[in-house]
Amino acid sequence: MSKAKEQNLSIDELATFCKRKGFVFKSSEIYGGFSGFWDYGPLGAELFKNLKSDFWKFFVHQKENMVGIEASVISHPKTWKASGHLASFSDVAVICKKCKKATKIDKNEADKYRCECGGEYAVQGEFNLMFKTSVGALNPAEAYLRGETAQAMFLDFKLVQESARKKLPFGIVQVGRCFRNEIAPRDFIFRSREFTIGEFEFFIHPEEIKCELLDTKHKNVSARFLDAATQEQGKDTLKDTNIGQMVKDKKLDAWHAYWLSEQILWFERLGIAKRIKIREHMKSELSHYSSETFDIDYEYPFGSKEIAGNANRGQYDLMQHAKESGEKFEIFDEATKKRVIPRVIEPTFGMDRIFLALICEGYYQDSKRENIVLKLPASLAPIKAALLPLIAKGEGLELARKIYAELQEYFAVSFDESGSIGKRYARNDEIGTPLCITIDEESPKDKCVTIRDRDTTEQVRVSIAELRDIIKEVINGKSVLVFGKKVQTRVK
Repeated sequence: MSKAKEQNLSIDELATFCKRKGFVFKSSEIYGGFSGFWDYGPLGAELFKNLKSDFWKFFVHQKENMVGIEASVISHPKTWKASGHLASFSDVAVICKKCKKATKIDKNEADKYRCECGGEYAVQGEFNLMFKTSVGALNPAEAYLRGETAQAMFLDFKLVQESARKKLPFGIVQVGRCFRNEIAPRDFIFRSREFTIGEFEFFIHPEEIKCELLDTKHKNVSARFLDAATQEQGKDTLKDTNIGQMVKDKKLDAWHAYWLSEQILWFERLGIAKRIKIREHMKSELSHYSSETFDIDYEYPFGSKEIAGNANRGQYDLMQHAKESGEKFEIFDEATKKRVIPRVIEPTFGMDRIFLALICEGYYQDSKRENIVLKLPASLAPIKAALLPLIAKGEGLELARKIYAELQEYFAVSFDESGSIGKRYARNDEIGTPLCITIDEESPKDKCVTIRDRDTTEQVRVSIAELRDIIKEVINGKSVLVFGKKVQTRVK
């Protein structure tokens, strides 16, 4: 379970914390808000930006065969007819006869569900989740806000392949806003009507089975796995396995396995991999476009819920758009000297849900300090370092301002001169600032400052000249204590 759940924190308590510290606000709250819509505040916007940047770095910049696009939120309405969203993208709305709570259920198994209070559900009907809008002031045409980012990557497939000069296999990546007219938004930012998805479509020769990228490192990636057969027996027993064993058990093919392992490796990088499990979809719940899907679930305070997914979409989307548009989606594959329509593996990430997982994982009530410590990865923290001058005026304050201005060129830093040093430390602990830098009366003389580590509260005296490099290395995962010892030797 997450650290938040270990501390018996409710999702409402986390929402209150996020509001108080400037991470997430209820959208248009002065008018009572609108269910399912949220605003990221000053710290939330920074954290979310850093999260998306890390996603882009890991899945685009550090991969040879990946490119990105930024598509419009509204596309031609035929897009959604071809994709199957107009016919199949729906949920069943129900109301509990006992407690009157409204929610949604799986339309394929509606008769199996009961409310948490034990009451029976009254089915209200099946509702499509697409948001309708109109385009044009005169004679407006009916259109839809996108429910996923995937379709633009299929529509632009040949344009990207030709302009980027990509050979199979290659992927197209996108991070962007999506909209779903959810029947029952809930659990803070977990289930919203407007949200951000990080997603990519990886295009492979339809006959290509072997994946040279699936090496020993990827095969050894461990996973807590819940297979379809176990679920069909009404059980939720997890088994410990690894990606290589899942391939041997024919749960997925090599390319599917490679990208599932890459997803887990990214979650390891974010520090949340220990709280996830892999759940295989049962045949009854597979999406209309998928032959095999896996959910990646995280243990939130309200239960184990999907944070990401990975679907084998085959040739479904490209063939559907070829049929609907009349365009040809075949490309010439130089390796086989044939024209082919690629098959597709699709990893998907709920970016807001990952944001929430980072808060859940990082939130820690420190009994010794008697305050909250938000232990975010230093690379993602909204503020990398806080400058805390201990002298209210004169040389010390001037030096603090000078250091602050120099660091601003490279990092998101803050300047805090209000209150006792203890209160300033606590304020920065609560928002996840990895380093606090104090400038004291000796600093103008010895050209040194004191760095305090957020997680350990350890302090070291370091040279101002080394400060920028030290912050950079701490962001990259090294301990400040390592640099404290190194720099102190040099300064003495």
